[in-house]
Amino acid sequence: MTISEKILAAHLGVKEVKPGDFIQAKVDLILGNDVTAPSAIDEFEKIGVSKVFDPDKIVLVSDHFTPNKDINSAQQSKIMREFARKYKITHYFEVGRGGIEHVLLPEEGLVSPGDLIIGADSHTCTYGALGAFSTGIGSTDMASAMATGECWFRVPESIKFKYSGKLNKWVSGKDLILWTISKIGVDGALYCSMEFSGEVIENLSLEDRFTICNMAIEAGAKNGIIRPDKKTLEFVEKVGGRIGALNLESDKDAKYKEVIEYDLSDIEPQVAFPHLPSNTKPISQVGEVPLDQVVIGSCTNGRISDLRIAAKLLKGKKVYKDLRLIILPATQKVYLQAIREGLIEIFIESEAAVSTPTCGPCLGGHMGVLAKEERCLATTNRNFVGRMGHPESEVYLCNPAVAAASAIAGKIVAPE
Repeated sequence: MTISEKILAAHLGVKEVKPGDFIQAKVDLILGNDVTAPSAIDEFEKIGVSKVFDPDKIVLVSDHFTPNKDINSAQQSKIMREFARKYKITHYFEVGRGGIEHVLLPEEGLVSPGDLIIGADSHTCTYGALGAFSTGIGSTDMASAMATGECWFRVPESIKFKYSGKLNKWVSGKDLILWTISKIGVDGALYCSMEFSGEVIENLSLEDRFTICNMAIEAGAKNGIIRPDKKTLEFVEKVGGRIGALNLESDKDAKYKEVIEYDLSDIEPQVAFPHLPSNTKPISQVGEVPLDQVVIGSCTNGRISDLRIAAKLLKGKKVYKDLRLIILPATQKVYLQAIREGLIEIFIESEAAVSTPTCGPCLGGHMGVLAKEERCLATTNRNFVGRMGHPESEVYLCNPAVAAASAIAGKIVAPE
């Protein structure tokens, strides 16, 4: 079996599962946020149970429209807050105590190798970077799982991606996944498990691995996953998490829908043009693209390593006069670390706006919504029509180095 099949089989309590099997498996963690949880809570109350299956295994995070941008978003957050109190949910993260869910959960030691995690948010696939099977679900499935501790799945086929070579300077996990999506398309891994492997993956930091698995959904995948290794163990130990199934790996005779091999020695930083993550060009072929806004942050690239890269380029420089740069540390811990390292001072001196942790502009929520015909370069994960605001605005995607350099230049440029 593959890694993904082994995790699903273990949570079903059987020796083997096969792609296409429909199963009802026990889950280790259920995640909801201020957009998706209220609908799930409404459905949960209709079930008629008096308690959740396990208050320690449900995580509720206020991160999408928070700090609340209007009355409706305040009501959404209130519903989640009151549910957490009523059912004594252990892991409820209020504004000021958490941050963006997909950076927060690993940081808090809530994700372990071999876990089966579901979340009412499509980027729940992020946790595959730690060797967990994690996937997005709908709010009704979240409601059912909060009552029963189980969720249904169709066992996905697996596609193995093997990356060889050595990455060039300024090329990151963000470029690797954008490049991959450009090759296979936004439906290239539809309902499949994307298993990332090879020497490039082994040499990447955990932060870059999180970015790669985070965007598996942008290729239509059910989940993204990477075999746990020494770096995984070090991360899990550092954050005080459970060690979990560290010896987890795919069998040599595991069956794959496809095995795709790429040599990444020659790839450049990538830029995804509107209106799909697959519409990607190398930085040398971007041409003249003036910008109105740059956003550095999100569950894809709002970690401390991303902010360090941005600060390295911004230090001693100013943001272009006709452009606004918005920087969003992904969690309170990331924010505090950035303050301690002097990164926030660098950002503010460069004339960037630095915000409290929030998903904010990524989904056109607040703190950076685009007007008609405005153009934004972002380290976020999606650039669909109207994603960040007006349907006639444009969103381009890139890594933090390209974003910071472009904020200085006023147009999309290479860090060099």
